[in-house]
Amino acid sequence: MENEDLTLSGKFYYKGSYQDLNLAISEGRIQGIRKFIKGRKLELEGAIFPAGTDTHVHFRDPGETQKEDFSSGSMAAAYGGTTTVLDMPNNIIPIDNYQSYERKLESIRGRSFVDFGLYSMFTGTNAEIIHPDSVALKIYMGGSTNTTGMEKLEEKAISSISRLHKPVVFHAEDQHCLDISRRETFTLKDHNMSRPSQCEAIALNAMSKLNIERKIAAHVSDSSNLKFVAGEGTYAEITPHHMILNDEMDLGSYGKVNPPLREPAVQRSNLEAYLSGKYSIVSSDHAPHTPEEKEDLEYAKSGIIGVETRIPILLALVSKKLLSPDLFYRTAILNPAKLFNINKGEIREGSYADFFNVKFSSIHRLNQSKLHSKNWETPFNRMDVVFPENVMMRGNIIVENGEIIYGRTGKYLIDLDK
Repeated sequence: MENEDLTLSGKFYYKGSYQDLNLAISEGRIQGIRKFIKGRKLELEGAIFPAGTDTHVHFRDPGETQKEDFSSGSMAAAYGGTTTVLDMPNNIIPIDNYQSYERKLESIRGRSFVDFGLYSMFTGTNAEIIHPDSVALKIYMGGSTNTTGMEKLEEKAISSISRLHKPVVFHAEDQHCLDISRRETFTLKDHNMSRPSQCEAIALNAMSKLNIERKIAAHVSDSSNLKFVAGEGTYAEITPHHMILNDEMDLGSYGKVNPPLREPAVQRSNLEAYLSGKYSIVSSDHAPHTPEEKEDLEYAKSGIIGVETRIPILLALVSKKLLSPDLFYRTAILNPAKLFNINKGEIREGSYADFFNVKFSSIHRLNQSKLHSKNWETPFNRMDVVFPENVMMRGNIIVENGEIIYGRTGKYLIDLDK
């Protein structure tokens, strides 16, 4: 169906405003803006945006598919208006060499509802065996799920990956700081104190001194630490949970995440910093676990699901006129694609035709039981959301009137141009 000529018509968010356009689409790509209709016509109602790219998901596949797999995770992404996901390398068998990367790729090929790229993990000594097709590299400065933190980042080690010319994403929590801050965690406030903002600040300060072409600080949880995320080629990511949830909310173990939810004043500052344009991208850090693993807060695994709710939560802020359409578009759609060299997120000739349409009047309270992840319990339950009505990927509608209608046609990003 990608070869069929299509004219997509409606009110698009384009160059800073909503404009009535007719887009020519052929072979899955935008061919241009046209005045006259040619071929099959599809008209969508409401506001139309390019579909989203979520640069930070943990689909747990292979190895821990009781938590999530690529089919369920990618289906959730599609329902939420995201047609490209970048999956993190902290599988139970880490993706830190050519062979583990290939095994992971072969296990998930043909099972994704959306297009996808894969990270590789940089451990400090494995630059020579990292898969060259990795969409980016991930460095864990502090330990988290299935990882241990790197005690020290040597400039020699960092220079060894510069030849790969890949974006490098940092989990920025200093391991020594985490070690000395460790304590029993009976509440979310305890968890916050066991991984304090200072650990993030130390790690971000160290990251800021590294000579890397493009570095991205993942899930910055305290906006006061953004002073370390400065300079050319350095970018900050925020998650919805760090901007709208805090450690005083009654969320139980489903609010336990690394880095932790912070105190209300910090959470409010995070939201204000995001709304003022200080963060470059919004990612979900989708990190599911089973109900058994979330049963007791003290021993619960850290992680919050979010790939399906990332865009709907932001759209609710747009609907309430708290978030400008332009900042939403840049941080959830345009910048994530650009920073990771993905040919999506823009209305221009040659870009892939991925879109969703939305009616802002459809704002409603989230019912978590209707989410599509294997483990759908979320701290965002009952919060305001606006879901896309239809989602298009490469010129084909994959979600129609809120229902999946197209199969597992997601492609590995490297295969898109083959």
